[in-house]
Amino acid sequence: MREAMCYEAINSQTVICHLCAHQCQISDGKRGRCNVRENRGNMLFSLNYGYAIASHVDPIEKKPIIRFLSNTSTYSFAAVGCNLTCQWCQNWEISQNQNRDEWGYPVSPETHVRRAIDYRCPSISYTYSEPTVFAEYALDTMILAREAGLKNIWVSNGMMGPQLLDLIMPVLDAVNIDLKGTKSTYHHWCKGDYDCVCRNLVRLKEAGVHVEVTTLIIPSINDHPDEISTMARFIADSLGPETPWHLSRFFPAGKLYHYPITPIDTLFAARKIGLEHGLKDIILGNV
Repeated sequence: MREAMCYEAINSQTVICHLCAHQCQISDGKRGRCNVRENRGNMLFSLNYGYAIASHVDPIEKKPIIRFLSNTSTYSFAAVGCNLTCQWCQNWEISQNQNRDEWGYPVSPETHVRRAIDYRCPSISYTYSEPTVFAEYALDTMILAREAGLKNIWVSNGMMGPQLLDLIMPVLDAVNIDLKGTKSTYHHWCKGDYDCVCRNLVRLKEAGVHVEVTTLIIPSINDHPDEISTMARFIADSLGPETPWHLSRFFPAGKLYHYPITPIDTLFAARKIGLEHGLKDIILGNV
């Protein structure tokens, strides 16, 4: 646990967290939506700091990142927590875990960097859950990783606040952002902010960070041609036609075990729409 970044007291009992788009106002003794940031005596604390819930060495293509450090391994880790509530989350056991006794084990930023070097990984990926909500832990590791000559990669839902982006972008090399759909999908299924994600994607691209985008195509949720077209147009016009777009096939997970697997033909149809909007690098995943 350590004091959080990006917050301010708005009265004697309440703080506002600026870490992400939710801008949670948190009363004394309460936590924000992510469940890992708590107001204690009108100071906000990051409860998951220094605790790794998962760590592995993965092919970088698994993130998925395919146009940055291709054919290398990346040391990956996560702390618990997420600032969205996607009904289809495959990692809900770590992203939504409410039990602090199950929040992992202590691992220092220095240890993460040393492991990456020992495993001969040229990069560290902050992934599996949402790095925004373990930003203090991630940033301390990122600074040490950069000093050691390693690259830093975020796999994120893109809901970061502008203050956090300013802090991480100088030491962030690549990112894969989930673009989950358009405004209605974010509102009804994730409790998220589509406009915020789009703004952040543009800012990351303009800052020179390598950007890739992933969309999990889910039957009857975000597979309508109009929704696919809106996302494709945004990527082509705002991020550039060369931006890699990963279209992934849905398999039942989270609270959507009753949903069908995405038909292969749906992915091909989405890919066709992306190509019609000028996108040049569309990758089909989970096929």
